[in-house]
Amino acid sequence: MSSRPPRRGVLQISEVANDLIDPVLAKRAGINTMLLGSWDEIAGTAFADCTRPERITWPRRASEMAGEDGGYQPGVLTIACEGSRALFLSHQQGELIQRINGFFGFPAIKQVKIVQKPVTPPAKRRRPPRPLTGEAARHLDELVAGIEDDALKAALRRLGTAVLGRQKPTRR
Repeated sequence: MSSRPPRRGVLQISEVANDLIDPVLAKRAGINTMLLGSWDEIAGTAFADCTRPERITWPRRASEMAGEDGGYQPGVLTIACEGSRALFLSHQQGELIQRINGFFGFPAIKQVKIVQKPVTPPAKRRRPPRPLTGEAARHLDELVAGIEDDALKAALRRLGTAVLGRQKPTRR
């Protein structure tokens, strides 16, 4: 199933899932989970939130139909893009093709086909966690006290508030 040598010990669930999902994605869409997982970096901040790769269409060659190996030809990547952002994406497609080919390490894509459709699922509304009080608040303050970076300290405080706010108090 996988080209990796067998390892002893613990396997990550992502490795098992990728080994199961990649053949299906490759057969149906010509893409893999690595491309999907790295899409935000490939598309960049301007397009990561409004685009999604859908499929790579590889051209059929006359020599392939005759049973010969006619060599490799780059494919066409279909990208779903939301509304008016498609126009901006079409102006940047040359750079995007370079980034995709850089990701693959060879000229895998020659063209991008843009399809306008919704990409992002509707945002779920989450209630902000209620502020901590008492012992939990003091404990969180102690945990982040030694952190000098203000942004990191604020992020850890938000995380700690969310985690500690969910825990049920222990009864003695």
